[in-house]
This record gives sequence, C-alpha cells and structure tokens, in this order.
Amino acid sequence: MAADDYNAPPAGDRQYASCVVYANKTYEGGDAPSPVRGQNKAQAFCTCMWNETPDDFKGGLAKFSETAKGAATNAICEKHSNWGN
Repeated sequence: MAADDYNAPPAGDRQYASCVVYANKTYEGGDAPSPVRGQNKAQAFCTCMWNETPDDFKGGLAKFSETAKGAATNAICEKHSNWGN
C-alpha cells in the first residue's frame, strides 16, 4: 500500500490508540512532526502499522513492530513516519 493512500483508523480505534500511547511511553520523539501532514511521528507510525498489519491482527501494533516477524513492517512504518532511522 502506498504511504499516501493509508486509511485513517476509525475514530476510537483501541488498537491504534494503544499503539500511540505505547510508542510515546517507550520511545523518544513521538510528538515531533512527521512528514505526514497533520500527524506527529507516533501517529504516522501507528497509522502505518494499523494499515500494514493484516485485518485479523488483534495484538499490539507497536509491540508487534519490535518482533522479528514485525521487522519488515517496522522498517516501512519508520520510513513513513521519519522516525527511528
């Protein structure tokens, strides 16, 4: 999926919201502006993770990015958000 075409998570989506909270508590710089208009780095990263994981994924998005299985998705979303290079 092209980064410019990411769908916004639905309002109140708990998976997305917990990703933003976890990312901001665990990593530095999440409140910094991202290249995505209107989103900080944590929001852009979690929007990307939300879109890049399968529809039936029910786990923590940021925690998944830390696993070996999530490494490729993490790389895509770090680039999308300009975070973590």
